[in-house]
Amino acid sequence: MLESHIASLEQIKDEALQLVESAASLKEIEDLRVRFLGKKSALNSVLRAMKDLTPLERPVLGNRANELKETLQSAIAARAQALERVELNRRLEQEHVDLTLPGDPWAFGHLHPLTQVAEDIEDIFISMGYIVEDGPEIEDDFHNFEALNIPPYHPARDMHDTFYLPCDRLLRTHTSPVQIRTMRKYPPPMAVISIGKAYRVDSDPTHSPMFQQVEGFMIDTNISFGDLKGTLRRFSTAFFGGERQMRFRPSYFPFTEPSAEIDVKWTVTREVDGRRVESEEWLEILGAGMIHPRVMQAGGVDPKKYTGFAFGAGVERLAMLRHGIRDIRLFYENDLRFLRQF
Repeated sequence: MLESHIASLEQIKDEALQLVESAASLKEIEDLRVRFLGKKSALNSVLRAMKDLTPLERPVLGNRANELKETLQSAIAARAQALERVELNRRLEQEHVDLTLPGDPWAFGHLHPLTQVAEDIEDIFISMGYIVEDGPEIEDDFHNFEALNIPPYHPARDMHDTFYLPCDRLLRTHTSPVQIRTMRKYPPPMAVISIGKAYRVDSDPTHSPMFQQVEGFMIDTNISFGDLKGTLRRFSTAFFGGERQMRFRPSYFPFTEPSAEIDVKWTVTREVDGRRVESEEWLEILGAGMIHPRVMQAGGVDPKKYTGFAFGAGVERLAMLRHGIRDIRLFYENDLRFLRQF
């Protein structure tokens, strides 16, 4: 009986090696592997018959079966490797890449125009000796209103102007709270600039419910309104690259006294009777004034010893002036045709 099983193994070997050698695809190789080495293969059938052999015959048949298994595994692996090389060469010939062709250009991004303007503003004031400070966008009533001399009955506190949050918090309506936080952080003298987001319930071509504001202030002995005017004129010249006509109008802000609004002349293009007509108009960009003594006290600064000025400007307004843009909403619509111009 042992001889018949050994003869069956030799028959399996001859048939399997012949079929493996003539296999023309990887699928055929896989089918042959399952056929001759799988659970239902003829080889396993022979091994299952070992139970009928004597204890001396079983090791002989087992060794011959293992040798056959290793021979078939090696032959199948070698043929599969050869077929893979053939397939790779075929693909290389069919999928030839011409390395001399130009590659696809990469589209590089760039800073948003508002970020560009904000960084330019920071650089100008840093060159004038200012330091940069920041504050939280979610504020409390004290820093956003009370410390800035905005009384409880002031209309700026109304729901239709301010985004209120739970737990007596709100989205800051300006960057002026940075003044109070900085006064309590450093002793005078100080010259500080801060740029960040502010939020107000307002939306039209020149207003946005979320906007960026630059806040600046200086505190020292003998600071005057003349220092404020000189600072803003120097900033205007540096930012716009030349003299730009400015005007100071008397105004009112609870946190400054006296107060002023600053307008800058800009050119507006409109269509009149099918023609493009340019005209010069005033655009408000800044609110400024001398820091109110009560604000000084709230910040822990002695108003009898020190004076200071403060100003706040919309970054979007300054960008509109610099680039001649009439609608502030263009900055936030993420239209690539608009953004690529910067």
